[in-house]
Amino acid sequence: MEVTIEEEARAEIKIWNYVLGYVKIAVVKCAIELGIADVIENYGSPMPLSELATALRCEPSRLYRIMRFMVHDRIFKQEPINQHTVGFSSTPLSRHLIKGGEKSMAAFILLMSSPTGLAPWHSLSARVLETGNNISPFEVANGKDLWSYAEANPDFRELFNNAMGCDARLTVQATIEGCPEVFDGVESLVDVGGGNGTALSLLVKAFPWIRGINFDLPHVVAVSAKSDSIENVGGDMFMSIPNADAAFFMWVLHDWDDEECIKILKKCREAIPEDKGKVIIVEAVLEEDKEGDELGGVGLMLDMTMMGVTNKGKERTLKEWSYVLRQSGFTRFNVKPIRAVQSVIEAYP
Repeated sequence: MEVTIEEEARAEIKIWNYVLGYVKIAVVKCAIELGIADVIENYGSPMPLSELATALRCEPSRLYRIMRFMVHDRIFKQEPINQHTVGFSSTPLSRHLIKGGEKSMAAFILLMSSPTGLAPWHSLSARVLETGNNISPFEVANGKDLWSYAEANPDFRELFNNAMGCDARLTVQATIEGCPEVFDGVESLVDVGGGNGTALSLLVKAFPWIRGINFDLPHVVAVSAKSDSIENVGGDMFMSIPNADAAFFMWVLHDWDDEECIKILKKCREAIPEDKGKVIIVEAVLEEDKEGDELGGVGLMLDMTMMGVTNKGKERTLKEWSYVLRQSGFTRFNVKPIRAVQSVIEAYP
């Protein structure tokens, strides 16, 4: 097949993007560490470079180069202040970099770009070559699997929990806005693998009739926030799950292979009522036939992440979700897209 000049030119640009692919994450990490998004957002109008450099105590010429890169990538806007001066303004994207902001993904970026988070990627090819070995690249690089490492390293555990909280705030809000009917008639809800309780606290706030149970490993719930409407329960989801009208999973089942997911879901089947019980799963649903689709590409990157950080985890297609749910004793399910990478899956006995 003959390659056109235009195709070859696009390929050359694309390969340079791979060669320098680390630059984007490095610059965004730099922006978070310096607090650039926070300062520009608080300024309230286009901020001159001189004032930004003073506020951040940065060397102006280097800061300008950082800002030039991020403006080109549409993270910030550059706008004229007067005939001789331009300033930098926030965008919807830059607001995701504000530390502690309502839509912040800063902790997630810092987690994935940390030495601990980056180390597994150097072992990805070895992982693909292995047969019968289920030790993850994360464990090869860091000496323990993700959960054991988090338990043994409080600083990493805090960063990990903060990162999960970032995603929870965005995804739960998208769930509440996109399909609130999912929680109609649910009087008690157990969040399986609920971490520090961020997701459940948002759900209970939105649907105050729900009594919440935040269920995770004992060392995780030991530091979870306490609330009158939420009970923190420590345990092992492979052994038993607290009884509730519905079980809720968000970014949990993708950590495990099909056999382990079926074990977990069977425990859920035992924990919910036969007549009105259900499982609510907020996870990615891969669509393999949408080549070039930007959102679909994020799902595939998440699948690569699961290969890197878990022993057997993966993202699933609709067909794969159907398999694990039916093998777990759920007779019907539906999938509801929301304004997020994930979809909402409702499964019934």
